[in-house]
Amino acid sequence: MKTFSLTAALAAVLAASTASGVSAEPVFNRIASFAVADNLPADADKKSVTSAEIITASEDGNTLVYSDSPLKAIGFIDITDAKAPKAAGILSFEGEPTSVAIAGQKALVAVNTRESFVKPSGFLATVDLATKKLDAQCDLGGQPDSVAINKDKTLAAIAIENERDEDVNDGQIPQMPAGDLVIVSLKDGAADCASIKHVTLTGLADIAGDDPEPEFVAFNGLNEIALTLQENNHIVIIDGTTGTVKTHFSAGTTNLSAVDDKRDGKLSFTSDLKDVKREPDAVKWLDDSRLVVANEGDYEGGSRGFTIFDKTGKVLFESGSSFEHAAAAIGHYPDKRSSAKGIEPEGLEAATYGEDKLFFVLAERASVVGVYKDTGADPELKQILPSGVSPEGAVAIPGRNLLATANEVDLVEDGGARSHVMIYERAEGTAAYPQITSAEKDGVPLGFGALSGLAAIKDQPGKLYAVSDSVYSSQPRIFTIDATQKPAVITDALTITRDGAPAQKLDIEGIVTDGKDGFWLASEGDAAKLYANALIHVNAKGEVKKEIALPEELRANEIRSGFEGITIVGEGDDQTLWMAVQREWKDDEKGFVKLVSYNLASEEWGAVRYPLEKTEEGWVGLSEITVHGDHAYIIERDNLIGNAAKLKKIYRVALADLKPAKLGGELPVVKKEEVRDLIPDLKALGGYVVDKVEGFTVDAAGSGYVVTDNDGVDDSSGETLFFQIGTMNAM
Repeated sequence: MKTFSLTAALAAVLAASTASGVSAEPVFNRIASFAVADNLPADADKKSVTSAEIITASEDGNTLVYSDSPLKAIGFIDITDAKAPKAAGILSFEGEPTSVAIAGQKALVAVNTRESFVKPSGFLATVDLATKKLDAQCDLGGQPDSVAINKDKTLAAIAIENERDEDVNDGQIPQMPAGDLVIVSLKDGAADCASIKHVTLTGLADIAGDDPEPEFVAFNGLNEIALTLQENNHIVIIDGTTGTVKTHFSAGTTNLSAVDDKRDGKLSFTSDLKDVKREPDAVKWLDDSRLVVANEGDYEGGSRGFTIFDKTGKVLFESGSSFEHAAAAIGHYPDKRSSAKGIEPEGLEAATYGEDKLFFVLAERASVVGVYKDTGADPELKQILPSGVSPEGAVAIPGRNLLATANEVDLVEDGGARSHVMIYERAEGTAAYPQITSAEKDGVPLGFGALSGLAAIKDQPGKLYAVSDSVYSSQPRIFTIDATQKPAVITDALTITRDGAPAQKLDIEGIVTDGKDGFWLASEGDAAKLYANALIHVNAKGEVKKEIALPEELRANEIRSGFEGITIVGEGDDQTLWMAVQREWKDDEKGFVKLVSYNLASEEWGAVRYPLEKTEEGWVGLSEITVHGDHAYIIERDNLIGNAAKLKKIYRVALADLKPAKLGGELPVVKKEEVRDLIPDLKALGGYVVDKVEGFTVDAAGSGYVVTDNDGVDDSSGETLFFQIGTMNAM
């Protein structure tokens, strides 16, 4: 058995990301995204919860078909022009589609109709792609999960999971009835119900052998079926023609090193986990003798990676923690899943593009897709692609050099991102993502996320500082960024400390250098969490040297949306800190927020009023303030996402206009000038517009840099966008 080294993984990602445009090696880049809600019927509530789970493509590669369990439908997307996908409608069922596969002009849809966990039921529907109508259906005798079709389109296999009730006995198995495998013959793509045969799977697994729970199926070129029994931690190889079990074996356990196993508000890849059950979900054949499984885990396992087996169960390759480390290096590690199963690799796809045999590993909690080259020996990590929230399924369309992912989570009820289908194209060129990554320290990635503020390093073009917010409450840090590299690299991380320990109760949203070797930080208040709006002065070692609380005139009217940026005006003994307040406080007229000042010499507070733009939906507020030349630059944005987002802009205010008045009296209103609409920049990578444009600064050469906050991958795609917008002196 061999494992993939962290160094090799990160080096491969960086090599792919920095490949020259004249390189002959092709890369994947996202070219479009499709919000599943756009497929809702005209008379439907546009806030209905939808989902894209398992996805496939028509044989001509022009139509995507996905299962949408919450909507009880399958959806169609016209990708004749892959860069401009179009809604092509839905087909509803009396039940929940769990999987879909295509044979010729027919789609086979597994539909769950169970009455209860102990009375599972379902059917296999045959759908005509041309008319998008149901042709026929076959009773499956249980609750189906995955569907697969063999190479010559003569057989279909359906995993009948009969899933357990997680509220019974803490979800432990056995829980009857047992699952099995259904094999059905196909004729012209349609299922022949009379040919259905059930393959008994009891008595195979060492774990709850009388209650097999099949999860995922795949055919190889020999009509052999690989089937995962996820909760049973077992893999079965079945002859698809005869329905006999050829061999079976435990998925086994593995040891993990350098993982973060605590949900504690910090990134700490220092723990080792022993004898972790793999509990695989998806399975794909790499050829007729090797298969790869995604080790998502369930209630007792989850080894955070993937494994390649031969048909006898011999482990040929184990990824260990390398995939998780590679995700962490680009800001996609979900700390809130540390004590569970980490990034949870769940979905798989495999295909040959040109001469390259590739497979794709989908990490549900990190919301990324790992692109691996199958070398026949150790696979090579070529890229990590950004996906939507929780990628569940993927389909390769090598004939068109396309890949599509289905991302299941719909956050409409929380005002977040909708479920999306993402489309990628493979072509010669440069990988557009990641735009920022982190270096290693002591053999593991520094890791980052929730970047909320930027500052320039004096006299060093392309060198910046950044801070992360309260997502990492136990690890407040100042990052050093080298933006002269592509992607930009976080080269160091300085922990902010108080009395020798990581400082608590900070929500750092802004940073500026103090003109010496230290920093001024703006911490945003939240009374419910005992966080205070405050100014924090730290030295070059990150030690808190001074904390300045708000005066009573401000504190009496503050709300949770407080300081979101900090900058400094003046030199020597005449320096004033300016902070942007995100939203209107209790004493603010609607549509106006404060820019608050604090003079370091006199210790006097003051403020001006800043006029906000108006939008029809959501709220508008400020996210950053930074000084360059004769102006203060300010990020103003709405809190909306995707197609709903309308305002993500940089404005500027002349420093001559920043004349603070005393608190408690009438505050002057400043004039603002629009500098740049950031929405085109936020669409540049083919995804949806994110809501949190959080950081902006101008470096020593006058170049402007923008960063977005990924919320620590919590209810977020995890994408951190970091980009340059040109020379500010020319704007």
